[in-house]
Formats: sequence, structure tokens, C-alpha cells
Amino acid sequence: MDVEDDEIVEEIPVYFSKTLADNLFILQYPVKASNATFDDGQVVNSCVKPINQQIKVDYALNTASKNYDSFKGEQFAIAADGKEKDRQQKPTFRSGTMDKQSFLSSKPIEDVNRYMICAMQDREIHATPLKGIVSMRQVFSYFDKQDKRTKAEQKAEQDADGDEEELKQVTVKFARTENEKVRKAREKSFNYISKMESEEPWCETFWHRKDSSSAELERQRLYATTSSGSGSNPAENEALNAVTADEYLAMLISKEKSDRNIDSMLPSRVVCMHKLRQMTLVDQIKIILKDAKVLTFQQIMELLPNRTLAAEKVLRTLPLAGVLIRGNWVVQSEIIYPEGSVSGTNGVPAEQMCKARDYILYRFTQSEKLERHQLASITQLPTEEIREILCSVARLNDDRSWSLLLPPNEDFSGSTGEQEISDRQNAFWTARAEKFNEMEKSSTSKRVRKKSARSDSKYDVKMSNG
Repeated sequence: MDVEDDEIVEEIPVYFSKTLADNLFILQYPVKASNATFDDGQVVNSCVKPINQQIKVDYALNTASKNYDSFKGEQFAIAADGKEKDRQQKPTFRSGTMDKQSFLSSKPIEDVNRYMICAMQDREIHATPLKGIVSMRQVFSYFDKQDKRTKAEQKAEQDADGDEEELKQVTVKFARTENEKVRKAREKSFNYISKMESEEPWCETFWHRKDSSSAELERQRLYATTSSGSGSNPAENEALNAVTADEYLAMLISKEKSDRNIDSMLPSRVVCMHKLRQMTLVDQIKIILKDAKVLTFQQIMELLPNRTLAAEKVLRTLPLAGVLIRGNWVVQSEIIYPEGSVSGTNGVPAEQMCKARDYILYRFTQSEKLERHQLASITQLPTEEIREILCSVARLNDDRSWSLLLPPNEDFSGSTGEQEISDRQNAFWTARAEKFNEMEKSSTSKRVRKKSARSDSKYDVKMSNG
């Protein structure tokens, strides 16, 4: 059948929502029975490892069911935790019987860029990108605890015998200095990844039932609004409408990305409050600024895990991690683009990315709106890298200009300490202004030389034809 003869029956508008894009996961249960469901299951505990994207969920077992073997349940509990009088650690089963089953996640798919969650409402489709897809499989960690306890008891018995251990010959080996290639290969090994996953602490989470008001509120965030305030972006929708069918298909089927040092260019992943408390104050500020992009001083004080910190101490530490732009704080470029890394799209070195980002931040201290094509011309960066930098601190306006994510904060510099920091930051940008002016002059002279070269070329052609 000819495509032209295939008439359109109905057109349904599609909206792109980003509200949950950084936090939306699909949990699959591949080994459960086809008629089984966990929708009505009672979750007694849930926790996550945010950096390694691991999820653990404990579902309660109905110990009162006629199908439940109480004797076996008690035996499993004793095998896992030992007898109550001998317990030294937190028991796996507090009730003394196997009253729950645990599920641990694994990643069946690494690249989820081609997958979305779509919801339909009022004859409209709302699509939200996924952060990840994980497979939940039952784990039997209580058997591992039994094996460890048995080995520990056997070792204790051997030590109690008092037999003198035989002397054994020991060979000393010195580790060779590994180069960059060997280090990257080691970091991709199974043992290294397993070690990193085991060292990250679990962060306990709240589990909301599907019929709760909190769950309903989260589901509503799957629907984009047609205004520019949140969810769908009119500029993106307009750009999407302009592409052809083949271009749209190519956008859906993403090509494999290069395995360059892309991780250093991605936004930092969320860190749980427990791990944040263990960091130094400067590292805490780095993480907060890197994730939130632009913050006021008051917002930084509210996000710090230690609410009793003196404002003066935080003010003294802030310049070590961020820079002040019109009363708001932005993370330093060297933290976004560490030494030795490259950009994810065109492989631009970190040094050039930092130089361009610092120039853009400087321009925001002088002007409330910037044009992307002008920045690309002066910094000599590809369009994708310029957009990457702008998206880290600014938003796109309806007139295609870019403005900072937060409006100028006139309240900063109210106290003596804030005024001192503000004066130092102004002096910092003033000292770098000469360097940035040279960048602009150099860019202008290059454009003039190119224009002159084109003119000379045309003149030569005319003379030869004459």
C-alpha cells in the first residue's frame, strides 16, 4: 500500500516533560510468576546507593498464611542470625522468623537514552525520559551470613586449640607504576566495580504506596504543562516540529557515544545526606553548587547538612569552590571540567572549556542577556560546547538570548562579611577583564583578516579573468 493512501485517522499532540527526568527509574521483576504482582505488597524497608544506582527493597511475608511453614521460617532466621543469646549484630529477621524477602537491583541496560515513560491525558501524550532501568531479583544474603558465621566459629575453635602456627615463607612483590591506559582498564574491571559498589553506603528511603497522596503527586509530575514555566519547552517543541520524518527517526535512534572521558563532563550525581556530612565543608559546597548550578547564599546555608555552621565560616569557604555572579554563587569552572578531561561531544580539552566558561561568567557580570553565536565567535568553541556551558548556569529566553537561572540578588552584601566577599569577587573579575578583552580583540582581528582574505581572493579572480 502506498504511504500517500494511508490516511491520517487522528493526530495526538505529544509533550516533552523534564520534571522527573533525573529521577525516573523503571523497576522490572523478571523472575516472578506471571500472575504475581507486587502492587499490593507491603514494603518494610527500602534503600538506595545513588552513585552506583542500586536499589534494595524488602517485602513483608505473610507469616500467618496457611501456606507458610513456621518451623522452616524459624530455622532460616537462626541460620542467618544465630541464636538470640549469641547475636552481636543487628538481626536480619527481628521477629525471630523469616518474615521478609529482599530484592536487589541490577542494570540490564546501560544506555536508556532511547526509552521514555509516556502517559496519556485528555487526548495528549506526555513523555518523560528515563534515568535508568533496573531488574529486581531476590537475594539470599542470610545464607551468606550463615557461611561467614560458620567460618568465624571454626577459626575461633582453631585459635582456642593453641596450636602454634608453622612459619611460612613470604614473597615480597613491589607493584609497578601503572600508566593511564592500565588505570582505565583496571577501573573497568569487575573486581574494581564490585569494590566501589560495596564501599558505597546504603541510604534509607521512604516508600510511598501507590494509592498515597505523595505517589499521586509524583505521578502528576509526569504531565508537562503547555506553558514555558515548567515541563514542555516551547522552543524545543517548535524545533521538533521543523524536523523531517527521517531526521526525527535519526534523533530517536541514538548513535553509540565515544568512550572518551565523558563522565567528567556529566553533571555530578546525587549524594545522600549521610555521605555529605562526612565530607569537608569545601567539598560539601562543591557538590551542592555543581548539582544546583546557581544558588543564593541563603539557599546554600539551607542545603548544608550542618545547619549550625556560622555564616562567616561558610563565607570564607565559598570562594574556594564558587564565584559570585550578580549576588548569586556558581561553581568554579575547574570543578566542572577537571584537568585532563575532555568535553563529551567534540572532545574539547578541559583547559579550553574552562577558559570559555570563565569568559561567559564574566560576560554575565556585565550583561543580563547573552547571545550564543557571539560567544561561539569569541571563544572559538563548537556550538554544542557553548550550549553545554550555557545550560549549566543560564536559561534560554523567548528571544533566543540567554539569562542567568536566578535574577540578580540585591540582598547579598547586606552584612560586613558579605560586602567584603563581594568586593573581593569584583576585584577578581576586574583583574581578569584585561585577559577577556584580549580574547575579544583577537577574535575581532581574526574575523577582519578572514574578510580581507576573501576580498583579496575575489580581486585576484577578477584580475585573472580580465
